[in-house]
Amino acid sequence: MEYNNLGKSGLKVSRLSLGSWLTFGKFIEDGVAEKLMHYAYNEGVNFFDNAEIYARGQSELVMGKILKKSNWSRDSFIVSSKVFFGSGGQLPTQKGLNRKHVFEACHQALNRLQVDYLDLYFCHRPDKSTPIEETVWSMHNLITQGKILYWGTSEWSAQEIMEAHMFAKQNHLIGPIVEQPEYNMFARKKVEVEFGQLYKGVGLGTTIWSPLASGVLTEKYLSKFPKGTRLGADGLEWLKEKNLTEDRLEKVRSLHELAKEIGLSLPKMSLIWCLKNRDVSTVILGASKLSQLKENLSSIEDIEMVNESVMERIHTILDNTPESPLF
Repeated sequence: MEYNNLGKSGLKVSRLSLGSWLTFGKFIEDGVAEKLMHYAYNEGVNFFDNAEIYARGQSELVMGKILKKSNWSRDSFIVSSKVFFGSGGQLPTQKGLNRKHVFEACHQALNRLQVDYLDLYFCHRPDKSTPIEETVWSMHNLITQGKILYWGTSEWSAQEIMEAHMFAKQNHLIGPIVEQPEYNMFARKKVEVEFGQLYKGVGLGTTIWSPLASGVLTEKYLSKFPKGTRLGADGLEWLKEKNLTEDRLEKVRSLHELAKEIGLSLPKMSLIWCLKNRDVSTVILGASKLSQLKENLSSIEDIEMVNESVMERIHTILDNTPESPLF
C-alpha cells in the first residue's frame, strides 16, 4: 500500500480506503463486513469511512463492533463519521450543522463506533439554515475537546469551503482540511476544476467516493440489468436514474474494450484513472464481496499499465473533460 498526506496535514492516509455506504448494516451480513475490514487492514488500508446516516446508524454500529472485536491498536487506523442528515430522527434538532446537532451527533457516533475520538469528522452537506461561522466554531470546539482530530466537508462548493477557511483564519480557529466529493470518469468538474485554487491556496485534501459510478464502471451492466444490485434496490431509484443512462453505457462498453486490450478489468482501469489524479488523497472503495475487494485493492499494483497514451484514449471515449476558466 502507498500513503498520501491528507491535504496539507501530516496525517498519512492509504491511497485506497474502505467505505461502508450501502453495504454495512444493510446489504451485507456482519460477518462479510468483518472479512472485508480485516482483509483491507491486512493489505495496508488504514482509513475506514462512515456516516451517521448510513443505514440510519446501523453501519456505524456494525463497524464499531468489528473495531472492538479486532482490537487493533488505535494508532494504526483512521475512522470517520459525517454529520448533517441525522440517523433517522425527524425533529428539528436531530439534523443539520447547528451546534447542538453537531455536538450530539459526534457523541452518538463515538458510542456507535466504540472509539474515544474520531480521526475525521465531515460536514456531510452544507446547511443553508446554519451560519458557517457556527459550524466552524462547533468543529473547532470538538477538536479542542479531543473528540475529533481533523474536520472536513462533503459535497460543499469551493466558495463554501473558502468561506469556512476565511472565518477560521480570521478568528484563529482550525479550518477544514479535506473535502469528500464524488469523483469518477463521469463526475469530474468539482475535483478537476472547481477545487483547483483550494489545492494550492489552503492545501485541500480529497477522499473521493463512488469511483466506479455506483457500479456502472464495471462489467455488470454491459448487457441486461442484473438482479440483486444496489442500483436495483428500493429507495435508490435516483441513483439508478443518475448513473445508468444509455449514453453512459455506450461509453462504458468502449471503455471495457480498451481495458481488455491493455490487460485490465474495467473496474481496475477506472480506479487507476482516479489514482492518477495527484489531487486525490484517497479513493474510497465500496465492496459487498471479498473477491471484489481483493481485485480493487490490487489496482494500485498496476498503475503503470494506464500510461499517458491510455489516458488520452480514455478521455477521447469519455469526451467530457471539464473546461478550466480562462482567468
